[in-house]
This record gives sequence, C-alpha cells and structure tokens, in this order.
Amino acid sequence: MSRAPRHTVQHPVQGFLAALGAVAVLSAMDAVMKHLVLVIGIFAVSVWRSFVNVGIASALYLPRKRQWPTRKTLALHIARGVLVTVLAFLFFWGIGRVPLAQAIALTFIGPLIALLLAAAFLKETIGPRTIWGSVAAFAGVLVIMFGQVQAKVCPEVILGTVAILCSAACYAVNIVMMRPQALAAGPLEINFFQSLTVMAVWVILLPLLGLPAAPAGQWFWVVFASILSTCGTLLYGWGYARGPASYLAVTEYSGFLWASLFGWLAFHERVALTTIAGATFIVGGCIIAARGKRPDPPEIDVAA
Repeated sequence: MSRAPRHTVQHPVQGFLAALGAVAVLSAMDAVMKHLVLVIGIFAVSVWRSFVNVGIASALYLPRKRQWPTRKTLALHIARGVLVTVLAFLFFWGIGRVPLAQAIALTFIGPLIALLLAAAFLKETIGPRTIWGSVAAFAGVLVIMFGQVQAKVCPEVILGTVAILCSAACYAVNIVMMRPQALAAGPLEINFFQSLTVMAVWVILLPLLGLPAAPAGQWFWVVFASILSTCGTLLYGWGYARGPASYLAVTEYSGFLWASLFGWLAFHERVALTTIAGATFIVGGCIIAARGKRPDPPEIDVAA
C-alpha cells in the first residue's frame, strides 16, 4: 500500500535540542556497552542486545497498527539498519580498547564528513557559522589528541583506534541517511525497523559464529543499554525530522563532555587539562553553529 509523504513542521532549534539529548543518552549507553564488552565480549553483547532491542521496539511500535512503509522507505530502513550494525560493532569493539573520551574524540571526524555529504547528496546549504563551528570543534579534537599522545602504544590500542575511525566514517553516512529517513517515517517506525534489521543481521551470522553464552549476571545492563539505545534513536528520529542534517551534525561534539564524565565515573579514566581545553573549543563550536542562520531544508520526497 502506498502512503502519502510525511510533512513535518520544521523547528530547527527543537531539533537541535533533541539531537543534543540523543547524544547524552547514547553516551551513557556507550559507558554501559564498554562495561559489557569488557565483561562478556563484543559478540555476546551485540547478539543479546539486538534481541532485547527488538522486544522493546515491537512493544512501542506494533500496537499502533500503522501503515506498512513503502518499498523505498523500507529499503532505507534496511540500508541504515545494516550500516548501524557495522558501525556499532566497530565502535563498541574499539571502546573496549581505547578510553571513552579519546574514542569519542576520534569519532568527531564523522560530523565533519557528514557536512560535506549533506551538501553533496541532500543539497543542503552549509552556512558560514556551521562551518566555523565545526572548525572550532575539530580544533578542540586536535588539542585533545595532542594531550593524549603516549610514548608507548600497545597494538590493542592501535587496532581499537582504527576500528573507531572506520566506525566514524560509517557514522558520517548514517547522519546523512537519518534526514531522509526521518522525513519518511516516524521515530517509532525507524526504531522498530532498525532494531529488526540489526537482529536479522546477527541471526544470519549465527550459523557461522555460533550462539554466544547468555550474559549471566549482566542481563540488567544488557536491558538498560537497550533502553538507552531506544531512547536515543527516538530522540534522533524526532530531531532530524525538524532540522537539516548539516545543522544538527555539530551536536555530536557534545558527546565528548559526556564521555569524559562517564569514563571518569565508571572506569576512573583521567581527564587531562588538554582535554578540558579541547572540550572548551568543542562547546564553543556547538554554540557558534547553533546561533547560525538556520536554512530552510529542501523538500525530500522519500515516501513515493
């Protein structure tokens, strides 16, 4: 059955705040996931969390009896679900080997790439304040990375760094895909099909990898991570329906502040003075971008 395209009233400021909230919630999830990766391993937590995610997403979405998405929208759901599976696996594997704050700093290349992708594929106009805000935020990343350079780096840290950088590249594409997806479907639909796709990918791989052992004693954290993931996805879906991707992408930089806090509280990861200096640049960049002129996003017909 075909359905008419969604028309969402644009409120970029509200979208910006929702995206900021999503980053905070998902940063908390990152801390929980790091704990789980260290305790039960990346494969086990990925598989079991995918099943829990589908259960939560189904309870929220299926009772509403909404229309089935069109082929074009469904293809978008599946494509982004597969992409999320890959980037999540790479990122969570990486944070098991790299401090949270440093890991988040590495991912900041993602929003910068997303700005260019949004201009190239979504025909969004990138305002000068958004550009300068991103430059300031990236300067903060450089300050942080300079302060975290170590004389001796073990191979595990190098591999974790490479995995996180690859995840960041995937996430840039993910940010751009969120915009047309959010215009085509509501947050609950996006969350349901993303969760379903991620679970399907892991189910397909089970004959090759085998079923991991149940996370005895860690079920609370697995469920908690799934709840945080669901809340973050819903906030992203709501926010990206109300503002252009090039404008909202800069909110990703606020994740460093949360990563520093959670890394210190949960894993006793020290926050250096250079980290604080870099965070100042990052926050300043977010403020500059948020105060910039908010362009009217182009019409995107994705539900035909």
